[in-house]
Amino acid sequence: MEDVATDSSTTRTTSSNGSAGTERPRRTRRTRMTGAERREQLLDIGRTLFAEKGFEGTSVEEIAAKAGVSKPVVYEHFGGKEGLYAVVVDREMRSLLDGVTGALTAGHPRELLEQAAFALLDYIEKYTDGFRILVRDSPVAQSTGTFASLISDIATQVEDILGLEFKARGFDPKLAPLYAQALVGMVALTGQWWLDVRKPKKAEVAAHLVNLAWHGLDGLEQKPRLIGHRKN
Repeated sequence: MEDVATDSSTTRTTSSNGSAGTERPRRTRRTRMTGAERREQLLDIGRTLFAEKGFEGTSVEEIAAKAGVSKPVVYEHFGGKEGLYAVVVDREMRSLLDGVTGALTAGHPRELLEQAAFALLDYIEKYTDGFRILVRDSPVAQSTGTFASLISDIATQVEDILGLEFKARGFDPKLAPLYAQALVGMVALTGQWWLDVRKPKKAEVAAHLVNLAWHGLDGLEQKPRLIGHRKN
């Protein structure tokens, strides 16, 4: 458990003749921050700094200074900057994945596309710092996963839905994973672009994404053909 100082106060001394004396500061009282509270504080600070400066641009010294602790406290909780970064990335990946998969509720297939698009755009809007961290190139990707792997996880959820639709329409359901990757990748890359421009409004972005995806799927050929000269 670690201490965090609170505001100090003063007391006024009085001389023997009744005149006011000098002010003497009271001893500063300190409240204790639990290990769990300190860990959350360091995660919040690290998340903000990683989003703003990236992994390489953030130092343990800066994290510790903003938390008002010494460097060993950071090492005690996370083993170093890499450990803190890994936990931050893992939390963001789970948050985004849970948001998208949780949004895929029952409904018309087109509505499912809308739900998936909104889920990603909602995350970008609400957890902007987290999304900035996820789309950066991670120097410790082996231990934290990558944005590409996250998109693949989301696509896995979508391919089950597409597989059923393909089968119902007479298409080969084995191709559902390919189309799932294409659809989720389209939404994710558009989300990266929208992260900075924030125009048009979220609902309009979702509508255009679904417009392209749905009408593309609606006119899908069972056996697509190439019209150019290259055939292999």
